[in-house]
Amino acid sequence: MALRVDLTGNVYGKLTVIDFSQRKHGRAYWNCICTCGNKKIVQGYDLTSGHTKSCGCLRKIDGKEPRYRHGKVHTRLYRIWGNMKSRCDNPNSKYYKDYGGRGISYCKEWADFVLFEEWALTNGYKDNLTIDRINNNGNYEPSNCRWIDIKSQQRNRRSNHLLTFNGETHCINEWAEILGVSRETIKNRLGYGWDVEKVLSEPIHNNGKRG
Repeated sequence: MALRVDLTGNVYGKLTVIDFSQRKHGRAYWNCICTCGNKKIVQGYDLTSGHTKSCGCLRKIDGKEPRYRHGKVHTRLYRIWGNMKSRCDNPNSKYYKDYGGRGISYCKEWADFVLFEEWALTNGYKDNLTIDRINNNGNYEPSNCRWIDIKSQQRNRRSNHLLTFNGETHCINEWAEILGVSRETIKNRLGYGWDVEKVLSEPIHNNGKRG
């Protein structure tokens, strides 16, 4: 029997090899643990070739961003992470031109929400704060990011009209995308003198009235 390469301790995507499991049909299989906590037996070639990168918790659904079994999909911090990735990666995003289109990306570790969350929670994240790049021409990475309040971010952000509602802060274009309304509707409402809460919560009327 040919000698096998010892993969123990190696990391492949979200998987860390614990030890050798078995040889079956001439192929080596390894016991692995995923960053989500699940254990999985994986064929050695699937690990080294990059074919298998997780226990199965990392997957594509309808071409959308990967989802993870960490129970945080509906949290504010997960939305912040997802929006960050979309701005950098998705050419179809309205904001890609100001981020990914300018060469702005995020560090390799932050492709994993769990690692992003760990950084956020140990570096001052609170629900009333937003992520801010210290250097607007730099990437999203620990050395260039911080959590600050909206007043501080207004002095540093390229967008010039920010609105805060329900603890989230975005520019007009971003709110339009989130709410599924046109930016003109939001701008018109602001022009009428409405307060921010009414601007962003009033439903759209389809009876010919402006609103």
